[in-house]
Amino acid sequence: MSVQTSRRPQSPAPGSSGRVPPVIPTQPGSGGRGPGGPKKERTKRKDPLWAKLTLVLGAVLMVTSGVAIVGSKAVIGQATNNIAQRNLLGEAGKTDAEGGSSLEGPIDMLLLGVDARARWAADDVRSDTIIILHIPASHDQAYLISIPRDTEARIPAFEKSGYPGGVDKINAAFFHGAQKGGGWEGGAQLMAKTIKGMTGISFDGAAIINFGGFKNVIDAIGTINICVTQDVSSLHMSYVDGKPMWNADAKKTGKRMKPVSYEKGCQEMEGWQALDYSRQRKTLRNGDYDRQQNQQQLIKAMAKKATQSGTLTNPIKLNALIKAAGEAFVLDTGAISIEDFIFTMKGVTGNDLVMLRTNGGTFNGNGERELLNEVSMEMFRAVKNDKLAEFVVNNPDVLSTRK
Repeated sequence: MSVQTSRRPQSPAPGSSGRVPPVIPTQPGSGGRGPGGPKKERTKRKDPLWAKLTLVLGAVLMVTSGVAIVGSKAVIGQATNNIAQRNLLGEAGKTDAEGGSSLEGPIDMLLLGVDARARWAADDVRSDTIIILHIPASHDQAYLISIPRDTEARIPAFEKSGYPGGVDKINAAFFHGAQKGGGWEGGAQLMAKTIKGMTGISFDGAAIINFGGFKNVIDAIGTINICVTQDVSSLHMSYVDGKPMWNADAKKTGKRMKPVSYEKGCQEMEGWQALDYSRQRKTLRNGDYDRQQNQQQLIKAMAKKATQSGTLTNPIKLNALIKAAGEAFVLDTGAISIEDFIFTMKGVTGNDLVMLRTNGGTFNGNGERELLNEVSMEMFRAVKNDKLAEFVVNNPDVLSTRK
């Protein structure tokens, strides 16, 4: 079978229409379409596309295994058209010498979660969720490694936004890259460049995950099972007359507000609940480290539900799912077409998703900024050298366990 590819598009000049605006519902239940803009030109396959389909195409996390897809050719074509594709990696993409135009070896993707609001400007957003997705050359496992948002990092100069470079919290790299017309594309490029300088890892692809868009994805598959590890009250949402609302909108009603809360234990959550729970940070015992675990759990729960609910064999449900996924992501698969990326991941399921943590899942800094310990840096070197499975066996404490 021949492999169809398309090269990563060039970045638009600063101030051009290349900006990817944040599109987030202003309150739970409202809609919102994903960013528009030019798409990559792709040559469609002429043979039947029997490749397995991932629920969240950009993350390549929700892959089916042993499930026949109904209407594959039409589905893949629609999915490609619905996903905004931009150059998110810039100089941090794998070179040809590193296998950048091939998926035969290990695959590394950078997943950036933004938690914007519709009223925020495109250049006033930080990426508080930073995840490296590593798939070894065997393509039978997937690992998620979260980098703490407050990690101290040397952020390199970035000509597109005029940023001169400096030392800051790593989540600020996205902000600095987005300035002066750089938009979300520039933010992702500077983040990828910063992480490459810190870890040595180059990337095959990247995705900006609009966590607000995840609500629609979860709603498309029903509910997902989330295990709450500690009682927590939401800092972002309240009930007004029994209806969940953002606090800013709830205050405008002038009515009594009751904070949304989550009690310890496993439970089925609707999209807005799962999203709100995964946003909590300040009231958790281990702050951002606990939030990282919750967000990893959210992604894994979505993956498992997609493969167990029959959604992927129902063309009506599948089309709704793809539409929702298209609104939740901005994607860069580099020189590889989306369908080939998906096909390569066909052996990975939600159960094969291993969640890892840095710094043993607890604070390791000076109170203001986090510092990655030596074990964490060794883990990143293991990713670069495709030795992560061996590293995890020898360092089981890096596994993200739920208590």
